[in-house]
This record gives sequence, structure tokens and C-alpha cells, in this order.
Amino acid sequence: MDATFTQAADRVKALKKRPSDGELLQLYGLFKQATAGDVTGDKPGLFDLKGRKKYEAWAKLKGTGKEQAAAGYVKLVDELAKKLG
Repeated sequence: MDATFTQAADRVKALKKRPSDGELLQLYGLFKQATAGDVTGDKPGLFDLKGRKKYEAWAKLKGTGKEQAAAGYVKLVDELAKKLG
């Protein structure tokens, strides 16, 4: 990972306001795609709603390159920093 991505990961933890659930899922999916590549493992069951949503957010990015996902993550963090402080 490059320094810009690492800095973005640190910046997102310092946001003054909490991102929406949808924004958090976007961040999660982009982060996982950038760091681990395509989604792995079985989709969580119906009773694991949080795990299922996270899995789906990551699975939507299947086929996206790690560099592209990292750039998308940095861009989203920049937008959230402007919006949420």
C-alpha cells in the first residue's frame, strides 16, 4: 500500500462526525478490495445481517484492481473529510 492510502485509513478514523451506514459500507468494501483483492469465503447467513451487508459491499467490487480500489478509497475519504470534518 502506498502512503496516501495509509494516511486515508488514518484520516477516516479521525472524522468529526460518523459517516452514514452506506458510506461505511463503501469504505469497508473499497478497503477490503484494496488490501485483500476479490471477496473470499461464503456469504454470511440471513441472521448475520451486519456480516452479510459487509460481504455484499465487498462483493460488489469483484474484479476491481487493488490500485483502483485504493484510489477510490482515498477519494471517498477526501469527500467525507470535506463533508464531515
